[in-house]
Amino acid sequence: MRIFHPGQRSLVRGTLLALACFAAGFPMSGFPALQPNPWLILPLLLCAVAALDTARCMQKQWNFYHGAVLLLLYADLMILLALTFFFVIPYTGLTV
Repeated sequence: MRIFHPGQRSLVRGTLLALACFAAGFPMSGFPALQPNPWLILPLLLCAVAALDTARCMQKQWNFYHGAVLLLLYADLMILLALTFFFVIPYTGLTV
């Protein structure tokens, strides 16, 4: 199966890894009362790897597959931004 071989391209692997990182990072942050947790760096880095894995599936010529990969890449970047927010904001003292 292509999902379990990191050398081959797979959209499913990148998307599921990003969603799993978000599902793990959400309770780790203590949302809605964000608390500092240095272990949030692990889901953050894994989500970056997932975004790179999704970006590997890009094609040079525009078609609907290329558009779907862009859409999934934007979703990965939104998850990455949310995890960065969960990681950084508690250290700034801006939470109530």
